[in-house]
Amino acid sequence: MNSIVPVILSGGSGTRLWPVSTGAAPKQFQPLTGSESMFRQTLDRVSDRTRFAATLIVCGPGHVDHVETDLAAAGVTDARIIVEPAARNTAPAIALAALSTLAADPAAMILVMPADHVMTDVSAFLDAIATARPAVEAGALATFGIAPAYPETGYGYIAAGEPLNGTPGVHAVRRFVEKPARDKAEAMLAEGGHYWNAGIFLMRADRFLAELERQNPAMASTCIAAVARARQDGAKIHPDRDAFLASPSDSIDYAVMEGAERVVVAPVDPGWSDVGGWAAMHDLGEKDDAGNVRIGDVIAIGAEGNYLRAESGRRIAVVGVSDLIVVTHGEDVLIIPKGRAQEVKAIVEHLAAIPET
Repeated sequence: MNSIVPVILSGGSGTRLWPVSTGAAPKQFQPLTGSESMFRQTLDRVSDRTRFAATLIVCGPGHVDHVETDLAAAGVTDARIIVEPAARNTAPAIALAALSTLAADPAAMILVMPADHVMTDVSAFLDAIATARPAVEAGALATFGIAPAYPETGYGYIAAGEPLNGTPGVHAVRRFVEKPARDKAEAMLAEGGHYWNAGIFLMRADRFLAELERQNPAMASTCIAAVARARQDGAKIHPDRDAFLASPSDSIDYAVMEGAERVVVAPVDPGWSDVGGWAAMHDLGEKDDAGNVRIGDVIAIGAEGNYLRAESGRRIAVVGVSDLIVVTHGEDVLIIPKGRAQEVKAIVEHLAAIPET
């Protein structure tokens, strides 16, 4: 049987979770949602070697140490690491992984997962992989659609068609929908058959590369050259810098999936979150009777619906406030209304613009 190679995309800076998440130590390597990092949680999902082959990780040079630390903590000794010379979005990153996979196993499938997602029902996710596998072996490109809990406007959507060959659990994709306005998101939920696009894919490596060459030959050729001239350093693969920098930068959705032939979706409800900001952390956290999430040394009196995270030996005390995010980390303190949590990115941009002294 074709092997499934997990590919964990570990780029990104998670700026909306500042001050805990930074460029040097982004959210995927932080224990934000438990005692282990989200990268480690993603790694654990594919640890069963009866289901999956050795994991392939794609990350930038600045994050290699984080990856190796988590691999050692997890006792994983067979993983390989592709060190991207620069960020070029998801399509070139996946192309590097697919090309490296084909070199070892021409019949391999790749399971592409971002490193910074949370799933509370991993068994549901594994069942969805098993359901989608026959279609993928036959040449389809599969994406996993998350059952929407509310009309989110920050995610793309997948519109599902009829069950593939009458088989429940796998549907042809009718269309991909960009991040919608609120009224359109509400209409899609009312209609049914629409799912959040979580950016998780299962596909044969050769089929992905064939579609990439058909739709984006410049990207395909530069990635092929980067891998052909790659330097090996133990478990680390260093694609050729000059060749990779010549690649166009684009997401897998635009570069491949939206124009691909034979695309299917496997709906699943694995308790998923992309942990896109502090409001999502409040949604995920264990709450007291007043709806507060309290982490660390926290005093909350007459307070409701807050996310209160005290780190670095500091104490947070609040009285009579509602729907705030209060986070201490190192020398930094963040205070922002929960409804404006996405604006944390503006702080990161402000700090980046301050000249170094």
